[in-house]
Amino acid sequence: MWAGIRQVKAGAPLASIGAAVGEFAKKNKYTLVKNLASHGVGRSLHECPTEIATWPNKSERRVMNEGLVFTIEPFLSRGAEWADEGKDGWTLYSLPQAPTVQFEHTVIATRNGPQVITLPG
Repeated sequence: MWAGIRQVKAGAPLASIGAAVGEFAKKNKYTLVKNLASHGVGRSLHECPTEIATWPNKSERRVMNEGLVFTIEPFLSRGAEWADEGKDGWTLYSLPQAPTVQFEHTVIATRNGPQVITLPG
């Protein structure tokens, strides 16, 4: 997550986040769950920009605008690359079954870099 957060800056490509997280994952022998992505945050929890990849995505062309508020929430695993939702509509199961973790912060893209707004005061 922190590898991705360090990429946040107004004018920077969103793809730099996934590239940095992907490099960290590869170096540390993790896989990345690729159907769960970061997203914009505004008046509701999931807003534009949607589907911000936390894995390398060469087709990503969007850029972080000044003041953009969004999450960075990679799902790192020891083998899974996909997640399915459980019957309760909340629980996620990794496929293939493997230890998987997720942690997130909400950030604001500024000219000076990331402002992490979910850190304790």
